[in-house]
Amino acid sequence: MDYRKIGGLILSLRKEKGLTQRQLAECLNVSDKAISKWERGMGCPDVSLLPSIAEIFGVDLESILKGTLSENAIEGGNMKKLKFYVCPTCGNFITGISEASISCCGKKLAPLVAKKAQESEKLSVEHIENDYFISSDHPMTKEHYISFVALLTGDSVMIRKQYPEWDLSTRIPRFGHGILYWHCVDHGLFYQPV
Repeated sequence: MDYRKIGGLILSLRKEKGLTQRQLAECLNVSDKAISKWERGMGCPDVSLLPSIAEIFGVDLESILKGTLSENAIEGGNMKKLKFYVCPTCGNFITGISEASISCCGKKLAPLVAKKAQESEKLSVEHIENDYFISSDHPMTKEHYISFVALLTGDSVMIRKQYPEWDLSTRIPRFGHGILYWHCVDHGLFYQPV
């Protein structure tokens, strides 16, 4: 741990929030002299205070310990680079168009790597009126099922949550050609063009 970097980060985050040293000290139940000491790199907050500091400033604990906030490059909103993150514990799924530090249930999540579906793995996609009707005979048991289906086009994404013990059959508005993604809780993320 580099005390100067941590102190510099606390100083910049405090000023960004518009807090005085005294106000921050009151939030943490420490003296304003302690805040001054940290910001000058002459010491470091006690480990028990770090979660509170992270919460006050709305940053993650790891950033406080590193003493830096890492910013992502601006992607320009290119949906073709959409990343899917799925929590192995609770099944929560999250998307992002650029790299992100995402955690759920206390675990850091890595973006899933999509595999191109083989012919036998592909979902059935039919054109019905102005929709894609998506279905599959994939098992939908509590232990093995497809958790979501997503249609990704050049500028948008439509996600349909799926549930175990329900048949996989859903309609997604046909708003252009794109890529159909789906996530099997046992085998991972797949895609096929539509």
